[in-house]
Amino acid sequence: MWIVPRFGFEYFLPFAAQGINKHIEDAILRADRLGVKVIGLAGFNKSEALNGGGVLFVNKHPKLRIRVVHGNTLTAAVILKEIPQDVTEAFVVGATSKLGRAIAIYLARRMVRVLMLTQSTERFTIIQKEAPVDCQNFLVQVTEYQAAKHCKTWIIGKWTTPQEQLWAPPGTHFHQFVVPNISPSRRDCTYGSLAAMKLPDNVEGLGMCEYTLERGAVHACHAGGVVHLLEGWTHHEVGAVDVDQIDVVWEAALRHGLKPV
Repeated sequence: MWIVPRFGFEYFLPFAAQGINKHIEDAILRADRLGVKVIGLAGFNKSEALNGGGVLFVNKHPKLRIRVVHGNTLTAAVILKEIPQDVTEAFVVGATSKLGRAIAIYLARRMVRVLMLTQSTERFTIIQKEAPVDCQNFLVQVTEYQAAKHCKTWIIGKWTTPQEQLWAPPGTHFHQFVVPNISPSRRDCTYGSLAAMKLPDNVEGLGMCEYTLERGAVHACHAGGVVHLLEGWTHHEVGAVDVDQIDVVWEAALRHGLKPV
């Protein structure tokens, strides 16, 4: 494990990006020299604004033997598998992020009407055109939380204040991929935790716990790196999430004994 010696807020400071990326790059190159097969970026280390979800490193070092994995594909899968099959409408905050985009397109393919909260019509249109033609009308741009006042499935990928949460109707479940988690403020609603998976019971030597998770559980983005290794995949998982791979990665995780938390 390599630790980037920075506080979380520093990842949002433009002048700190170069130094953070240097730490990540050094870790990747050192791991490559040691013969490590897969390195998972995880957390803010795979931020789109920081390094394009890892694209910066694989483009700069095209001869890497190590595979660089952001793990967002499995994170998307864990969130999507939480959503009941009978859901017909979902509200996505952070809808144009890597995860938001993948979740929205996947749900549209399931014929779920997706209310995508974004002020950018340009970014919305680009994502809408990525969906199959017969599913594009299921993606709907909205610009305010009030648009979801009748929707009970909220998928949160961006900080949402208690006041904004008040627009959700009673009985809403808040699925989350925002770090840190939003603060529960509605007693008449339920709140999910960050996507995570429990490793198989026979795993030994795991001497630490992640964030608020129990021992033996890891965040889904880290689990994505584990699955990448176990499957022997030879591609990098960087940049945009390949929506076609969401079910592939999910099924591979279950096949190797990982379970959603």
